[in-house]
Amino acid sequence: MAFVAVFLWSVLVFGIPVDRIAMLIWMLAGFAVGSIGRSGAQISQMFRDWLVLVVICMAYDYSRGTADQWGIPVNFTGPRNLDAILTLGHEPVSGLQRLLYTPGDVKWYDVTGSIIYMTHFVLPVLPLAVLRIRNRPEWIRYVRRFSVTLFTAVLIFIVYPAAPPWMASKQGFMPPLQRITGRGWGEVGLDSVSKTFDRGVAVLNPVAAVPSLHAGLALVVALWFTRNSARWVRGLALLHPFFMMVTLVYFGEHYIVDCLAGWLVVLFAFWVSDRWEGRRTEHTPVADPGG
Repeated sequence: MAFVAVFLWSVLVFGIPVDRIAMLIWMLAGFAVGSIGRSGAQISQMFRDWLVLVVICMAYDYSRGTADQWGIPVNFTGPRNLDAILTLGHEPVSGLQRLLYTPGDVKWYDVTGSIIYMTHFVLPVLPLAVLRIRNRPEWIRYVRRFSVTLFTAVLIFIVYPAAPPWMASKQGFMPPLQRITGRGWGEVGLDSVSKTFDRGVAVLNPVAAVPSLHAGLALVVALWFTRNSARWVRGLALLHPFFMMVTLVYFGEHYIVDCLAGWLVVLFAFWVSDRWEGRRTEHTPVADPGG
């Protein structure tokens, strides 16, 4: 409980830890607290499990550098053009801002969207810490889907670096857009969250727009937490990735096709993981009940 209290205090004062080093340190601290009273072998396993998360995070962080080293140019128009095809010529990002955005007047949907956007830094990460402490086999299953999603996305980031709408607008490839992601937090007294967003902007890969991990990981959360639920529960949960997509498009962070690509990557990750686990189950020897 003391660890949770310290973490919540840090979030309120400094914002949610989104830079990789801070996030990994907090996870290591949580793993260490969960290992109190465990054997040396269990503590060693805990540290190896934490290193898995280090590899995942570092691979994502260095994806931009790899694309730069290979000299792959940033694509400013491909996703925009595909969006125009999907919407029959009506480019949706600037259209939503013209319809909904009012400078100097923060609407209820701006606040709601800012909160939905920030769930990306909380909901997908929680199982990485909580499941490792409570149920390691389930943690392994979650990490498998999480890591396949991220590594697949990283490969795409490397071979196809793409600019988000707000960046394309700055370069003249889109109508004028405002990056309004954090405008709603001050309205509900969450100024510390702005610190989270500012730090996130500084450390995230700005041309990792395709696929959208905000949309993709929202689907991971929806599918994972409702995997044993009734269909109507899963249907309601799928509203979360849908509203995440609407939020991302309105805020100028992503195109529709970015989000669809994120969902396809997640479905691929779940399919690969399901097949892997199914094959391992088939090849697991069954004990002879006759002894």
